[in-house]
Amino acid sequence: MRDYKEKSSPKGLNKLINLFRADPEVPQSNSEEYYSTHNGFSTRSSGTSPDYSSDMNPVSTSTLPYNLSPLNPTMLSPFTKSPWVHFGGFFDEGPTTGLVGSLVREEGHVYSLAASGELLFTGSESRNIRVWKNQHEFTGFKSSSGFVKAMVITDGKIFTGHQDGKIRFWKVSRKDPTVYKLVASLPLMKDFIKSSINPSNYVEVRRHRNTVWIRHFDAVSCLSLDEEAGLLYSGSWDKTVKVWRVSDFKCLESIKAHDDAVNTVAVGSDGLVFTGSADGTVKVWRREMINGKGRTTRHLAVKTLLQGESAITSIAMSTESGIVYAGSSDGKVNYWDMNRRFAYGGVLRNHKMAVLCLAVSGRLVVSGSADKSLCVWRREEKGEAHTKVTMLTGHEGPVKCVTVKEDEERYQIGSDCRGQRWVVYSGSLDRSVKVWRVAEYMEAQSEPNSRAEYDLRRKL
Repeated sequence: MRDYKEKSSPKGLNKLINLFRADPEVPQSNSEEYYSTHNGFSTRSSGTSPDYSSDMNPVSTSTLPYNLSPLNPTMLSPFTKSPWVHFGGFFDEGPTTGLVGSLVREEGHVYSLAASGELLFTGSESRNIRVWKNQHEFTGFKSSSGFVKAMVITDGKIFTGHQDGKIRFWKVSRKDPTVYKLVASLPLMKDFIKSSINPSNYVEVRRHRNTVWIRHFDAVSCLSLDEEAGLLYSGSWDKTVKVWRVSDFKCLESIKAHDDAVNTVAVGSDGLVFTGSADGTVKVWRREMINGKGRTTRHLAVKTLLQGESAITSIAMSTESGIVYAGSSDGKVNYWDMNRRFAYGGVLRNHKMAVLCLAVSGRLVVSGSADKSLCVWRREEKGEAHTKVTMLTGHEGPVKCVTVKEDEERYQIGSDCRGQRWVVYSGSLDRSVKVWRVAEYMEAQSEPNSRAEYDLRRKL
């Protein structure tokens, strides 16, 4: 499906030659070089992308002036092997909520992160994807271009969205868990060339500029994966949402979703997809499979949940309760109940500046904001009421990304009841990633523990 206005393009060989000349970002290969480092050794693939820079790799290709300066104290630090600071035993007793550890790096803003089992993946404008295990650097890999703005993970497979408009698919080696290989860069080169030959596949994206519909021509800002349907959704600043089939990486559909940049996309249940945009709207789309056996898709707009003046920055959904949350630039989090035909539930207010990210796990809702804080809410068991659990403060810049997972440890509430705790990871434009522990129930509503945080600042 192509919602852009189609334009004709030059025919034959001249058209294809002009296409490649006009667009220097056309991928020349789906095999990019990657580096994985572990225990001081570097493993190199057969591609051509730059090094992955790591504490455990004595060689770095960074060209930042400070990194080349003899004043750089990195090698003199006794903590070079352990960038995380962990308050061991500090939260072992009671339902205390607060900071567990912090990482600060001089390699750029942290735009994306994702947790999978014992592993934490972080992406930044350095193009590095770092992998952490038990609060220590485990391994990493790096793309050849494009800030890492979005990330989704499933079963050892990683999709990353980049500033250069590409989506990259990585897979962990079966033989070595520290090695991640680049499998594909979307759209595939063969699909791009095949599509470029047919003039009907061109759409107008800007004045006097056409491109093939299967490719994002601006930054990929968000990703969402429907594992059951085998589909990947990508949202972009080019105002579209594209649908990719995971099995063969083909682009099935391009949806002209909004009148401004798409900032967030989230997959719901029963074939529903939610999108939010800088145009101030939250839209609901219903997926239909056409051409038999799911060969392609068609998405129809079924409802606009919100239409306001403030940009929508993030959407998160609780599959357990059917509640959809949307954060916006006015500092609010609005929510709706899918089980009641998207009835409006209310608004969560606590931030002084824009909400930039949201995460939901169980009955916990976490919002990160440009005011440098995170707010934790608990949805009550009956009704749609939400109770503020705590505020998490400590970042020195806007909180750009957040994810939540269950803590394996529980805390004692009564003589025969143990409460749930959660681990919250937050990435910020202050170039740090922080790890928090949050108790679902606290004895009294309060601010997080005020014990001073100790950041280990490292220059790479």
